[in-house]
Amino acid sequence: MTMRPACDRIWTHARLATLRDGVGVVEDGAVGVRDGLISYVGSTDGAPDAVETIDCEGRWITPGLIDCHTHLVHGGDRAAEFEMRLAGASYEDIARAGGGIVSTMRATREASEEALVESALPRLDALIAEGVTTVEVKSGYGLDLDNEVKMLRAARRLGSERAVSIRTSFLGAHALPPEFSGDADGYIDLVCGMLPEIAPLADAVDGFCEGIGFSPAQIGRLFEAAGRLGLPVKLHAEQLSNSRGAELAARHGALSADHLEHLDDAGVAAMARAGTVAVLLPGAFYFMRDTQAPPVEALRRAGVPMAVATDCNPGTAPLTSLLLAMNMGATLFRLTVEECLAGVTREAARALGMLERVGTLEVGKRCDLAVWDIERPAELVYRMGYNPLHARVWRGL
Repeated sequence: MTMRPACDRIWTHARLATLRDGVGVVEDGAVGVRDGLISYVGSTDGAPDAVETIDCEGRWITPGLIDCHTHLVHGGDRAAEFEMRLAGASYEDIARAGGGIVSTMRATREASEEALVESALPRLDALIAEGVTTVEVKSGYGLDLDNEVKMLRAARRLGSERAVSIRTSFLGAHALPPEFSGDADGYIDLVCGMLPEIAPLADAVDGFCEGIGFSPAQIGRLFEAAGRLGLPVKLHAEQLSNSRGAELAARHGALSADHLEHLDDAGVAAMARAGTVAVLLPGAFYFMRDTQAPPVEALRRAGVPMAVATDCNPGTAPLTSLLLAMNMGATLFRLTVEECLAGVTREAARALGMLERVGTLEVGKRCDLAVWDIERPAELVYRMGYNPLHARVWRGL
């Protein structure tokens, strides 16, 4: 009886950035896959036999990239508001005038599920073209049960339309819809009441803790309701002011707290104790022309894991390049090359609660790979507007 080869496929003569511990370089390395999972990581010389062998000719292999914070599904765009900001209007001015998130809410409510899928696919394709294999997608532009469900269904459908892993986050507490004007507590009651029906479609629950969003007390009620259903939580925190949202997120064992430009030492310490990942979003910082960067050095000293994401959304970060987000993280936030690479692989996986499955090159994890035409990993962070991807592998294919 003929024995099945140890690997279905193996990539040999590659330089590996495993990201297990630091960059984790393996020279003249190989990665093998069996049944969609990594079955070998090591030297080419010691590689097992395989049905198919692919000679990488010295190219670099990293884990497939992970965009752990996006608003990829939405109706319409906000190019007109971009012009308003160029003329001097602030994010708060636009929101209070009925623009911002609420304007996207109207366009999203008007769109069918099919239309939302079709409009999101080009944005998703742009990420995939840069080696992204896992994408988090938030709701938060429906702001009522039917439309939030519609958004989450559209997000899940992206994973059947393309070879990519989709993680969904329910962001019902994103903004106050017009029908609840002046009644934020009443709206949070509604959002909490949505959770039982939302739960089968959501991998986590998110919120916007901010003066123009929701208070810590209101978000706390939402997180308690999510906890009763066993749903992980995450939070948009400290983007425009310090609302002590990061401390709230940490108290609830949040997977991540995101943005964090106005994070203080108490918030850093709380996140460090809880193991909550800091998701940094330099695209929004750049697009909004912010001047206060997240306290990266304090996060670094405290040992808080840092991820980097696009925050792809129609209002404050219409960005569909995770490679450019890394460059922005380095140039604007002074992240190191290693921190940027880990931020879109290992730490992004941690921010999604997926580190046991993706994010590093390790035996037993999903075989999600990016093969690069580069001489050193720093090139992935250094270049702007250039894509050196040679091949993308999702679950071994």
